[in-house]
Amino acid sequence: MKTTLVILAAGIGSRFGGGIKQLEPIDAQGHIIIDYSIHDAVAAGFDKIIFIIRHDIEADFRERIGNRVEAVAAPLGVEIAYAFQEITNIPIPLPEGRAKPWGTGHAVLACEGMIDGPFAVINADDYYGTEGFKKAAAFLKTGGYGLVGYVLKNTLSDHGGVTRGICAVENGALTGITETREIMKTPTGAAVGGRDVDVNSLVSMNFWCFPAAFMNVLKTGFPQFLASMVNPVKEEYLLPMIVDGLLKSGTPVSVLPTADQWFGVTYKEDKAAVVESFKKLYRQGVYQEDLYSDLKRK
Repeated sequence: MKTTLVILAAGIGSRFGGGIKQLEPIDAQGHIIIDYSIHDAVAAGFDKIIFIIRHDIEADFRERIGNRVEAVAAPLGVEIAYAFQEITNIPIPLPEGRAKPWGTGHAVLACEGMIDGPFAVINADDYYGTEGFKKAAAFLKTGGYGLVGYVLKNTLSDHGGVTRGICAVENGALTGITETREIMKTPTGAAVGGRDVDVNSLVSMNFWCFPAAFMNVLKTGFPQFLASMVNPVKEEYLLPMIVDGLLKSGTPVSVLPTADQWFGVTYKEDKAAVVESFKKLYRQGVYQEDLYSDLKRK
């Protein structure tokens, strides 16, 4: 039974007008953000990685990252696999006018039959830091549900507002997530519409830990979601929504806090800061010049 990392990459490119900016290098060695997530996950003990992509970006994805990662992973005993999220992969006719994908829950459902143990889910274009993967790998051995929580002030952009799921936490357990849009960085912290927000709040950056049984939750819930849609053109089957349903049914979800800095390319202008952030991590000795060289065969 493998400990699996699922990387949500089917939506890459959508925020940048068609160009797959998330596959552009962000360091002198030509690595992209996904490389660091893979490195940190393997170092933490994950031994299977599933990329969720679309068929129309498969060739570009394999050329930019897939083939190279497979070559690195094979000697380490790490399995690489691909799942495909397609808008037409639903048990009903495609609603007229539907152009959006069906959301992160539907994306993970594309991994049905490929997961036989606990697994974590992350976004492809986010840097999560090393601590989150260590905590996730250790937590997955318990077989429960978990969320790696980031401190809000460590996730803000200098170039505009961001949307974050602000977590309500009691005794280390998640009690709810409030999606909050347009959180702006300010000289004194952060604000939404002129109202201050606690920058020390824990937020979700879509880094989830699930038991294998969660795949059955997705499989059962997706047809129910489709049947209950009010707006079939826009509604999405999202992981936070699904986890909220589990919370309401009494399923405990642990919060795994990390003080690591998150960063990603929310805006085009963020890229320069991301490049500089990786330079700093190299200077601090977090990573080797030959990124994967410190990983050992299991």
